[in-house]
Amino acid sequence: MNENIFNQSAFLRTQTSFPTDIDELVPQLDKNWVDLANAINNRIISLFATNKSVITGETWYIFQNKKQSGLRRVYTFGAIAAGGTLNIPINITSFDQFSRMWGTVVTDVIDWRPLPYMDPITLTDGIGIKVTPVGLPAVNSIQIVVGATSPNIVKGLVVLEWLSQVF
Repeated sequence: MNENIFNQSAFLRTQTSFPTDIDELVPQLDKNWVDLANAINNRIISLFATNKSVITGETWYIFQNKKQSGLRRVYTFGAIAAGGTLNIPINITSFDQFSRMWGTVVTDVIDWRPLPYMDPITLTDGIGIKVTPVGLPAVNSIQIVVGATSPNIVKGLVVLEWLSQVF
């Protein structure tokens, strides 16, 4: 296999030929076990939890070529009136950089909208999302901002994913 391919550990061969000699078989089985574990662990993990950080399974190499792992947390919220703003405390530790901020809301006209949402015709119908400092430490609140002519928000959820060097 080409040594220049960065993600070769996520690729698992579909065929192998095992030796018949026990002294050759044992190291081959050990190697195959490590290959299998690496291939299984190198994928995005589909767990989402509120009030708990979850390992995403993502590995990032973007800052000085150092390994950073992804963490995820889900935040749910209730009603927000048109023109209103909601701050949701996030309590994230071991934070370095966000990789994703996304979510959905249900409005009182009974439609579902992504976060962030931008209406291409009426800009004041938009719904924004940002993470902002409300105090110290610097990263501690999700801010949902609802446009003045937007329908009222009935409920919603936000998913934050961030990079960490801890764990």
